[in-house]
Amino acid sequence: MATPKLDAATGAAIDLAREAAVETGGEEAVGEHLSATAEPGDRVVTHTFDCLLPGYADWHWAVTLVRASRAKEPTVNEVVLLPGSAALLAPAWVPWEDRIGPGDIGPGMLMATPDNDPRLEPGFAATDLPVDADNADWVQLRTTVAELGLGRARVLSHQGRDETVERWLSGPPGPKDEGSQEAPGPCSTCGYFIALRGSLGTMFGACSNQYSASDGKVVSLNHGCGGHSDVVAEQRPKELPAPAFDTIGVDEALFD
Repeated sequence: MATPKLDAATGAAIDLAREAAVETGGEEAVGEHLSATAEPGDRVVTHTFDCLLPGYADWHWAVTLVRASRAKEPTVNEVVLLPGSAALLAPAWVPWEDRIGPGDIGPGMLMATPDNDPRLEPGFAATDLPVDADNADWVQLRTTVAELGLGRARVLSHQGRDETVERWLSGPPGPKDEGSQEAPGPCSTCGYFIALRGSLGTMFGACSNQYSASDGKVVSLNHGCGGHSDVVAEQRPKELPAPAFDTIGVDEALFD
């Protein structure tokens, strides 16, 4: 592709381009003229000026001028502020549903559960609907469950349980954290351990030791902490015998 030819009149209209940049950004925001570049098309030139705005290092004003056929003076086509290779840019936009992470739901926040969430399945008939079922089918299912009083419309699917097990075992509730490595014994042998119901109960439970960092949280059978119920003091306090002489009590018979 041939390199566009710089139109002399449009390339020389630096003052016109500067006026357009100043009108957009202000007198103190436009610096020295940097370049004039011919753009594809007839008599189209982009003038660039240094940007003096605070916080916009390596940005520049780009003012595109165009001269119509047989016209003597060019006119302003557009004015934009563009970043250079070393400019500080905002991070790329990420949709909310993609950037939400574990533990991000706070008080007052709502997070909608999709009808086709693969982590869930119908509560009374796990095979009635496929994972990619139509939303209308899910709505009908939930309505039916509510009318019949069959309990929860959806429960954890096999995929949901597998993901939960992997997440808990690899995270703080699992056996690989520092507390578990230094614990005197696993949670499965601790009196404060309360096993979960269902299939997850074969691997996980909840801690009920108020002094443990895991109190009220899910822990694996192989998890552990220093608050194990089998930890006892090396020297227990001795129970003192009754005093040989009672110097505190009062014999009421003496005052009869």
